[in-house]
Amino acid sequence: MKKAKPLYENCCEESIFSKLHQRYAKDLHDFIYYKFGEQHNPKDKVQEAFMKLWENCHKIIPEKAKSFLFSVANNTTLNVIKHKKVVLNYEIKSNHKDSDHQDPQFVLEEKEYLDKYQKALSHLTEEKRVAFLLNRVEGKKHKEIAELLGISKKAVEKRIYTALNQLRKEVDGI
Repeated sequence: MKKAKPLYENCCEESIFSKLHQRYAKDLHDFIYYKFGEQHNPKDKVQEAFMKLWENCHKIIPEKAKSFLFSVANNTTLNVIKHKKVVLNYEIKSNHKDSDHQDPQFVLEEKEYLDKYQKALSHLTEEKRVAFLLNRVEGKKHKEIAELLGISKKAVEKRIYTALNQLRKEVDGI
């Protein structure tokens, strides 16, 4: 049996592109906001994703547009996060070079601790990690996190509690 030919060959027609924007912009914004937080400018990531869609509109059929948009927005945000980590690591290294007054043993232990902590964070499920970081890093209350993630306050409390227990088991001294 033959596969049905797509109704439209690509997303370059303005009316189709406009409909795609109306249909997916809010969901895409919410996805980036919930997954990465406000500090990563979800509105900008939505715009970047739609700009990339427009640049590649002749290659993408409307049925594949949603997947393309979400992949682009997710990857763009991850690239920004990676870049910030590189910048932060560079700043940390420059600060350590400038500060000779710190005990080398302390610096080594601090680095090992941070490595263990990062590794332990990566072992958390995405749900636990998001709730934990929203609470501990961004200082959001359980109720705020529940509203952001669209879950109950009890679910947030359980995610944070289990994340903390898992981190305590993996990293001594937390």
